[in-house]
Amino acid sequence: MAPLAVRAYTATTALGRGREAQLDGLRSRRSGLRRNDLGPDTDGAPLPCWIGRVDGLDDLALPAELAKWDCRNNRLAWLALQQDGITEALDALVARHGAERVAIVVGTSTSSIGETEDAYAGLEGDGDAAAFSVRMARPNVHTVHSLGGFLQHVTGLRGPCITVATACSSSAKVFAQASRLIETGIVDAALVGGVDTLCGSVLYGFNSLQLVASEPCRPFDATRVGLSLGEAGGFAVLERAAGETGELQLRGYGESSDAHHMSAPHPEGLGAQLAMREALARAGIAAGDVGYLNLHGTATPANDRVEAIAVAALFPDTLHASSTKAFTGHTLGAAGIVESVFALLALAHGELPGTLGSSQPDPACGPQIRFGNARSDSLRYAMNNSFGFGGNNCSLVFARA
Repeated sequence: MAPLAVRAYTATTALGRGREAQLDGLRSRRSGLRRNDLGPDTDGAPLPCWIGRVDGLDDLALPAELAKWDCRNNRLAWLALQQDGITEALDALVARHGAERVAIVVGTSTSSIGETEDAYAGLEGDGDAAAFSVRMARPNVHTVHSLGGFLQHVTGLRGPCITVATACSSSAKVFAQASRLIETGIVDAALVGGVDTLCGSVLYGFNSLQLVASEPCRPFDATRVGLSLGEAGGFAVLERAAGETGELQLRGYGESSDAHHMSAPHPEGLGAQLAMREALARAGIAAGDVGYLNLHGTATPANDRVEAIAVAALFPDTLHASSTKAFTGHTLGAAGIVESVFALLALAHGELPGTLGSSQPDPACGPQIRFGNARSDSLRYAMNNSFGFGGNNCSLVFARA
């Protein structure tokens, strides 16, 4: 594929706001996880687990003119959008190409469902539409497309606006979608990203699948018992690459669907392998060229084992691969953008994070999966894996020109 330049990129997670907070957390091995303090309660207390919650989000107020868009998810989107020069990069794109030639492609799995939960909790009378409070009767918020609509409104971009909702691969697949829009000439550039916030449906939905750990997650550890959920928002600005030395680029993507099970991966990781092979092929590189791989690594027994099998089947022992879920929690539809930012940080700074909180490797793990401290190394290529429910897989290859 023709390379795309990453003109700006950012993430806001439980580690803090913007790239520097993420880099500081990875360097210092500081987890953003905390004991769950988010309702609804069970037996008088929140669900006993650990979460990656973004500080200050509940006290954040959107500007008055954006009140009709107010919800937890859009507040996080607004917060993330203000970091690391994203708005300035968008202004430059509009000046070069025009607002109609810049797409918005965003991923989310929950959108503003937390706001909808509150709407139902506040129902009165017989439950028809008139029983909703004025604040809750907002069709622009109670939809999976709320995030994209909000971003269109605040950025003024007028190109195609697309929502990708493929569970935990959502905001990785936005890079692939944007690449195709640019390659076919529909647009010249794109704002991509993803936002997902915590709410009762997320916590209790995953808990009903017996996937939520009561302790901080331990990806790829032999004693792992499940995931820790998190919330996050992140964005990247993409444009055709100029090939300048040091330019960060999207160089390849691969997508696949296991078509195996509603919530379990293929036992041999065939779909995961296919996505990784396709990403490498599009980038025109061999597996041995990759210096860092950010694993999906959710710390659930099945997913980690299958991903480890898939990685060992493709990559040499020298690869440095790690999961960063114990730093941020599993941020669901935002995981793709957050962990793409981590891959880009590895390229920009040469710091390859280890897997936090894990010490006893699962026997299924190959030598590629690294525990312990971060390692410093100059690298040319980094990858990110994002695998969603139903075997909806996406792998991305980034490069430093």
